[in-house]
Amino acid sequence: MPLDRHWIEAHIPHTGSMCLLDEVLSWDPGHIECRSATHRAVENPLRAYGRLGGICGVEYAAQSMAVHGALVAGCTSVPAVGYLAALRGVVVHVRRLDELAGDLVISCERTNGDAATVMYQFCVCSGDLTVLAGRATVILDATALTRAGRAPLTS
Repeated sequence: MPLDRHWIEAHIPHTGSMCLLDEVLSWDPGHIECRSATHRAVENPLRAYGRLGGICGVEYAAQSMAVHGALVAGCTSVPAVGYLAALRGVVVHVRRLDELAGDLVISCERTNGDAATVMYQFCVCSGDLTVLAGRATVILDATALTRAGRAPLTS
C-alpha cells in the first residue's frame, strides 16, 4: 500500500489543504522521511500576504512526526492530536519556502520518548539546501503526564 497523500490524510488530524505532505519516502521505528510540493501551492493555508515564511517548515516537520507516530502505532486508531510543546535549536536558513523550486524533503529522527511524550530531531531540505533544522518535543497524552506526576507543559 502506498503511503501517499490519501493515506497520510487518513492517519493524521490534518486534512484538506492543511495536510501538507505528499508522501512518505521511507520510515523505520526511529526515523521518517517525507516529501512535499505544497510549499509552492498558492492555496497553501499557511501563506500570509501571498508568502510562505521559512519558519512554516516547522509545521511540515510536525506533520511528518505525526505520520511517524501513526506508523509506529500500527495505524489502528483514530488519529490522535499531539501538542507541539517545545522547539529547541531551530535554525531557519531561508526567508521563504514558496520561492524554493524543488520539493521539500522532511527528515525526522525520534531521539527519545514514551507513551506520553516524544522528542525528535528534524531537518527540512530542498535539494542540497538545508531549509531549517532543530529539535521538537511533542506531548502525545497530557493526561498520562498528570497521572504520572509530571506536569504537562503549558504556556
